[in-house]
Amino acid sequence: MDLWIIRALLFAGIVLSGVYVRPFGSNLYLTLGFSVALGLVIILAEMRLRKLSPKTLIGAAIGSILGIIGASLISLVVARMSFDHPQTETFIQLLILILMTYIGLIAGAHKGEYLDLSAFGGIFSDSASRKSTKVLDTSVIIDGRIADICKTGFLEGTLVVPHFVLRELQQIADSADSAKRNRGRRGLDVLEKVKSVLDVTVQIVEKDYPDVKEVDLKLIELAKEMGAKIVTNDFNLNKVSQLRGVDVLNINELANALKPVVLPGETMKVFILKEGKEYNQGVAYLDDGTMVVVDNARRMIGKTIATQVTSVLQTTAGKMIFGRFPEESESGGSSQQSVRQDRRSYERSSFPHRGHGEDDRERVRGR
Repeated sequence: MDLWIIRALLFAGIVLSGVYVRPFGSNLYLTLGFSVALGLVIILAEMRLRKLSPKTLIGAAIGSILGIIGASLISLVVARMSFDHPQTETFIQLLILILMTYIGLIAGAHKGEYLDLSAFGGIFSDSASRKSTKVLDTSVIIDGRIADICKTGFLEGTLVVPHFVLRELQQIADSADSAKRNRGRRGLDVLEKVKSVLDVTVQIVEKDYPDVKEVDLKLIELAKEMGAKIVTNDFNLNKVSQLRGVDVLNINELANALKPVVLPGETMKVFILKEGKEYNQGVAYLDDGTMVVVDNARRMIGKTIATQVTSVLQTTAGKMIFGRFPEESESGGSSQQSVRQDRRSYERSSFPHRGHGEDDRERVRGR
């Protein structure tokens, strides 16, 4: 609110200065129009500059100064030439000044990311901004939970969305497959929700790595260059990033940490939805999508039963709960042995990242 008051005072000062000075003589309407347009341009430029990184601003300033110096040297050469009209010389010099300043500004802003601000001392140090910078992966954008986390205030700072991630989202949104198309559009809607959060700044980075084909490797290179963390829920990207020395914030790990702990021996009510992979098993799902495998529950498909938890299998790829529906005819020792065998079977088949990493990648990321 205070910033908008300062902007309003600046705008009023520009308009009043134009009315007082009268740069266009007695033409009051032209003066007011020029003052209002100049004030709006300055305010819009200030709002845009606030979103740029310190490296980009310093690079743009250095590039502009070098462009002005180059234009001055060229103008000295132009001044030694002979023209039929003096206005031609003035126009050429002004055109060279605008052109060189613009080229220096654009080139400096584009190459500013390569500056090492630590060489200028602690005044320009961007270590704090590096710690609060996170690079978003395509999978975590499509997942949608990142918007809710930002709204709660647990995630703040600058969220970087690379241009190649946006391009991948657009390709998914334009897919002929309706399921992929819906996921892509969901990801674009999630980005709009994240941008509306006050304590979060979404920064679109145009930087690309043409020599790197895979999006995951591009994300890792960008995070290493910016000193940022990667926010994802892709199991494979999580492991590769850790091997490459890049910190990762895994949404699945956060969700697993916040889930209520279920201990062996506790009783829980579940709805048996379908038949399990092993003999006489039933499968249920909790509200958060956690799979519950219940032994001796095949005949209870379509019913809600109370099952006793025997073990819990939890990894970064998800959680699985194993339970047992008691039968009067079963013996304790044989049932426990069956549960252990079934658990080993599900460990081999239900987590494809152990043997089929690419299938899990497609399932999680939706690529």
